Amino acid sequence: MTPADAPLIELRGVTRTYQLGEQTVQAIAGIDLQIRAGEYCSVMGPSGSGKSTLLNLIALLDRPSTGQYLLNGEDVTTLSDDELAAVRNRTIGFVFQSFHLIARLTAAENVELPLTLAGVPPRERAPRVAAALAALGLESRAGHRPAELSGGQRQRVAIARATIMRPPLLLADEPTGNLDSQAGAQVVEILERLHHEEGVTLLMVTHDPAIGRRATRRLRIGDGRVAADEH
Repeated sequence: MTPADAPLIELRGVTRTYQLGEQTVQAIAGIDLQIRAGEYCSVMGPSGSGKSTLLNLIALLDRPSTGQYLLNGEDVTTLSDDELAAVRNRTIGFVFQSFHLIARLTAAENVELPLTLAGVPPRERAPRVAAALAALGLESRAGHRPAELSGGQRQRVAIARATIMRPPLLLADEPTGNLDSQAGAQVVEILERLHHEEGVTLLMVTHDPAIGRRATRRLRIGDGRVAADEH
């Protein structure tokens, strides 16, 4: 298989174990998985099944204990921490349940952060940040800090930050978990719009079956393995 034909995400026999005192906990028990560019996948399963661990591995926020992870045809399991950070910044957007915004920064400054880390010149950053906030209806909140925003607004700021680099892969870990039903529905609609209109590959962990069923591909995780894969 050539890189041009390769899936965007390919896991080969991936495991992840943790040592808790004298006990070894296997969070991922050997997963083979391929996800192609442009897919919309939900990841479901009971608490402790390995959903978030799987997403963290795909996001390059964690490393497999064994196995191989190819991202866009490149074996990323062999990269250094600095190389992983560079790949993550240009390739992957991550939306967390708890927003992970920096409290002392304004909404605009939080969204600008990936551009700063990527070395984008200041004169280019400001218009891109303004456009990203405007696209999510947040132009009037640009100067507000996270504590001054509602939960739905904070999650929209987090989405703007996750997508400001226009990554081809967007990962969301329970993005509606801390939101009321109305704000949660708005967040899901925003993520799906990015998938449909910009061709972003969307991979979303959710505990909500109604949200999970919206995806065109539905993965169910159980005991650290892919228990079901429905298209």
